Amino acid sequence: MPSLAVKLNSVFFKFLFKQRLQNRIQTPLNESPNQYGITTRPEESVSASNPSFTDGVATKDIHIDPFTALSIRIFLPESSLSPPEQTGPKTKPKSSQQVYPISLIQRRKSYGLLNMEAPRNDMRRSSFEGLDLRSDNNAYQGYAPSPQSCKKLPIMLQFHGGGWVSGSNDSVANDFFCRRIAKLCDVIVVAVGYRLAPENKYPAAFEDGLKVLHWLGKQGNLAECSKSMGSGARGVGAEFTKAEVQRHIVDAIGASVVEPWLAAHGDLSRCVLLGVSCGANIADYVARKAVEAGKLFDPVKVVAQVLMYPFFIGSVPTESEKKFANTYFYDKEMCTLAWRLFLTEEELSLDHPAGNPLILDRSPPLKPL
Repeated sequence: MPSLAVKLNSVFFKFLFKQRLQNRIQTPLNESPNQYGITTRPEESVSASNPSFTDGVATKDIHIDPFTALSIRIFLPESSLSPPEQTGPKTKPKSSQQVYPISLIQRRKSYGLLNMEAPRNDMRRSSFEGLDLRSDNNAYQGYAPSPQSCKKLPIMLQFHGGGWVSGSNDSVANDFFCRRIAKLCDVIVVAVGYRLAPENKYPAAFEDGLKVLHWLGKQGNLAECSKSMGSGARGVGAEFTKAEVQRHIVDAIGASVVEPWLAAHGDLSRCVLLGVSCGANIADYVARKAVEAGKLFDPVKVVAQVLMYPFFIGSVPTESEKKFANTYFYDKEMCTLAWRLFLTEEELSLDHPAGNPLILDRSPPLKPL
């Protein structure tokens, strides 16, 4: 049985959260919905990002869509600084070649290629996608990958919970959770800050999840373009710096730049979708769309999904729903209120495809994962 402290905390949590849900239901929204949306609430305690490995994980916030509030937070574990494992036959270095191993401390303090000359003033949208991490002296103060070969880690796309109406990818609780996942699982966690309801109802959060997967695929292609242009420049004798190569890619493809952490350390062929509560519903939707799209998301390959207590519902309650209808924190009444805020009046149904995974003809199947 839960302790007395848990029971008391549950009572206060239910009381306050129900009040917030009911107030949002009673508060009329503007006739013209705000498509930009919001990804966090004023009452939410947030944790600032830190692009250096102060506690074993470096974090970075990126706003990836100029038309909405969609953003991500990248969690890069310090294990990514280890040298990559050699797959070929090991050869002993010649006596004339002295090998000096680079320690983790040296790697984590090196600014790599981003400590080069500042971009030109005429560079278009120099701070686009949240990459403007320079200080007053125009020097980047966080981790930048080394030009040497880097260790590749799987990508874990994480969707936070909160009943569609609360929570954020940079909240204190979600930041702590993602840091532990990054360190314990040795993966790069990409936490998604999707738009919240009722300001943005269904399917906004689902579209945001899919948009991040598209963005990851675009990043993979941009990274390949960067490698090709860099090697091509050396072949013809031109002297292109890394910053110039990235500027050429921005000019050719549009307002997009290579995200250095993902380009250096991300293995997009091993992408896992992790969802918590209502975030699990988004992860399930994105996984099905990835299967349906086939190779359209290449080089991103979704290999698995992890659904932690998903926010599924249905007109015919399961045995678990009957047993825990009046459980601590989230009960049946609160779940129904949250779904009323997420779905429009026309779509409001307990058997909506976003909420009921047991409806007939729910395709495509996830067997290809």
